[in-house]
Parts: sequence; structure tokens; C-alpha cells
Amino acid sequence: MERRAAQAAITGLGITEQGKVYGPSAVGFAVDAIRLALDDAGLEAKDLDGLLVNPGLSWGQAAQMGSFAVQQAMGLRDLRLSAAMNLGGATAGAMVMQAVLAIEAGLANHVACVFSDAPLKPPKPRDGSGGGSGSSGAYAFAGGLEAAYGAFGVNGLYALLASRHMHRFGTTHDHLGAIAVAERAWAQHNPRAQFHGKTLTLAEYHASRWVAEPFHLLDCCLVSNGGLAVIVSRGDRARSLAKPPVWVRGMGQGHPGGDPLETLASGAPLAARDAFAMAGATLADVDFCELYDCYTFTVLVTLEDYGFCAKGEGGPFVADGRIGPGGALPVNTGGGQLSSFYMWGMTPIGEAVIQVRGEGGGRQVAKHDLGLVSGNGGVLSTHTTLLLGREPR
Repeated sequence: MERRAAQAAITGLGITEQGKVYGPSAVGFAVDAIRLALDDAGLEAKDLDGLLVNPGLSWGQAAQMGSFAVQQAMGLRDLRLSAAMNLGGATAGAMVMQAVLAIEAGLANHVACVFSDAPLKPPKPRDGSGGGSGSSGAYAFAGGLEAAYGAFGVNGLYALLASRHMHRFGTTHDHLGAIAVAERAWAQHNPRAQFHGKTLTLAEYHASRWVAEPFHLLDCCLVSNGGLAVIVSRGDRARSLAKPPVWVRGMGQGHPGGDPLETLASGAPLAARDAFAMAGATLADVDFCELYDCYTFTVLVTLEDYGFCAKGEGGPFVADGRIGPGGALPVNTGGGQLSSFYMWGMTPIGEAVIQVRGEGGGRQVAKHDLGLVSGNGGVLSTHTTLLLGREPR
């Protein structure tokens, strides 16, 4: 079935300070990120007629009416589109999709899409710790029989998937470590990255403590305070704004259902089918990838599911430096959520915007006409794909 290209573009990007940043509330981070994105686009708050919010773990009761809370905090009036959305790490891509659909339907001109969170708390004077997390197990995926056998939380459930992949296909810890090392190398060229200035060797990866075998600490994403927003604008208005538009060439969602322990697959094949059909593109046209990386394993299985390599061959595919700086397929060029910062699915979208615009500095990829962006929610439960490019279709 022929798809119509999305005539909308990302015109503004706002990234607050990231990491152990204390003071602003989660709503405050969202407001700051949107204001930065408006400044980046050369727009004013009064230009917004759409607002989509992905509340993080620390929003509490405010999450139920998150978009209204942000609207009130910013003094926005006369919005035509407003919603709080949550598909886990796939939400950012879904928000951009919703914004594009609203724009194509004539229901909005400029839509702000924002994620923010503030789970980290300041260190207590008594123990001198580095700050703890204020979240209290917001993801309750384990229960019943799984909990009886000790599978609590997302770390353990993804660890089961990784163990199954290792058993079935011979994937090794070195393969997972190669992803962590590659992303850390990218982070050395990203001043915003939490691990900027802290290099990583494969030996150091192996020496990091266990979290849930086969995952070391450095297989797991960061926890960050902060906010990240993008402005999605109508195509005919996007060209006249302050920055070059980053066109939404293609988009799709995939919700496979079933047991990922059996399939060892995400929703990427479903999401990619629609996104590439809409863009009129193939994998060969992709210049770089920004993949959701809650764990190293998520990157590996996503590369397989998009078809960059066959199922089970993700380990050898990443082992030779292919995805790191100077490699044939740049992946997570800002350091990703493993080494840069964790703004759920907004981290990969933000970096893709930077790369398509050519604003990556020392990490800028040479060819940046088309970037593939993935979002992943739950335990390979839901998936979004965006294809972002320098030109509309």
C-alpha cells in the first residue's frame, strides 16, 4: 500500500542540563526544555497550538494531567492539541507521530513534544552518597510466578532475554561489551554526556559489578534528571524558521504481543515496514542509527530486527567496531542512554536532530541525509520507528 510522506518537520530542539541536576521539579524541567526548543526554532510560546507530554517516573499524581500541568506552568492559551502519553520508551516516537498526524489533519501548526524526569535526589549530608533515585518501582512487569522465582523489575526480565539469546545463538559478554565500549567512545565527543571524559575499555566493562547476570552495571542505561523537547511544525512554516528543518520522512509503530522469550524479537519489523514504505527508503539509505538502548542487549536485538544482520548474528555484527566512531554504521552517536543521558526515547530523537542538522561537532557523521530512530517500551513490548532526513520526500 502506497503511503503519503509526512509533511512535517522537527524545527526546535531543547535539552536542559542532564544528570545529577538538583533543584527543578519534573514539571520545571519540562518547561525549561520547551522554552529552549522554542528559542532554538525562533518561535514564541504563543505560537504553540499543540502540547504532548511524556511524564517520567517522578511526576507522581501530576502525570495524570501532565500536559495540563505544563500548559498552566507556561501560561499557554488556546491549545488545539493536548495529551499526556505513555508507551514507555516508545513514547517519544509516538508523540512525534501524533504531532505529525495532527498537523496533516489541519489540527495544529506547531506542537511541542517533551519528556522530563527528576528521579535523582541530592546526596544526604550524613552518608555523603551520590544521590539516590526517588522512583519506587514504577515498572511492575514481574508478578505471580515470575516474582516467586525472583524476577523483579526490568533488569531481571531483560537479563532473561539476553541469557536466552546467548544460549540460542552463542552471543557472548564480549559482544555486549563491544556495544558499551562503542557508545562510550561516542560520548567522548559529546560535552553533554554524563560520561564525557571517562573512557571505557572492554576489561573495565567486564570488571563492573553484576546487576542481573548476564548484565554488568555498564550494560544498563543511566538515570538522569532533566528534560528534552522538540517542536514539530507544519512543513510550509518549517522552512522559514531559525534552524534547518529535520523532516519526518517516515514513521511507524509495532506492538507484537506474545512472549519475547520465545521470539527474541521486538516490534521493530512491524514499525519499520510502515516507516520505510512511507519514506520510500531502504536500509541502504540509512546513514546512521539512534537506537533505544535501555541495555546493550536492546541495541543488539534491534539491529537484528531491522535487518542490518540476521537474527542471532547481532553479536558478531557489533564486535569489530562497526557501530563506533569511524565504523561503517554509526549507532548512538552521542553516547546513547548508556553513556550520555537517559531521557527515555527523547535521547535518540534529540541526537538524530543534531546529526541531521550537521551540528554534531567532533561526533558529526560525514553523511547525514537520513537517520533511523527507534523507541522501545516495556520488555520489547512496543516499538516506534522514525526516519528523519534533511529533505522531505
